[in-house]
Amino acid sequence: MSEMVSEYLVSKKIFFIRGQKVMFSTDLASLYGVVPKVLIQAVKRNGERFPEDFMFQLSKEEFENLRSQIVTLSGEWGKHPKYAPYAFTEHGVAMLSSVLRSKRAIQVNIEIMRAFSRLREVLASHKDLARRLDALEKKVGAQDEKIQAVFDAIRELMKGPEKTKRRIGFTAEEKRAVYRVN
Repeated sequence: MSEMVSEYLVSKKIFFIRGQKVMFSTDLASLYGVVPKVLIQAVKRNGERFPEDFMFQLSKEEFENLRSQIVTLSGEWGKHPKYAPYAFTEHGVAMLSSVLRSKRAIQVNIEIMRAFSRLREVLASHKDLARRLDALEKKVGAQDEKIQAVFDAIRELMKGPEKTKRRIGFTAEEKRAVYRVN
């Protein structure tokens, strides 16, 4: 079963909508090997298990935006849904395991939970890496000013004293010898 539904395949089906990691009912249905309508019917029969923070239906705008990203539409009837799919959060997907009880559903849920966990780990490591990078940037930024000051001082020393060139010929500004006549 793991060969049929890999963590990689599942991770490609996780999206960020409304600030949450979600999976669409259409993708979940295909992973579970059922028709989307059957999945939604099972969920609606157990509505008390799926509060709004576990599952929500995409708005018309969100659905249109999603459909606009699918450029080529097939001529097959029913290939592209007329109605906005439902989005299941990680908790909603976990709750699906109590509604769908086939062996495939259990295996798929295990892989989905692994994918969500891996994604959470990756995001946490990215946040940690970003935090470290910010700290390093601040540290280097302070050093940059000091290093720049050193370079400026070296450049000044390399210039040396300004040389004044004497002009050739007589100028009125030159000191004249004064002779006393006694």
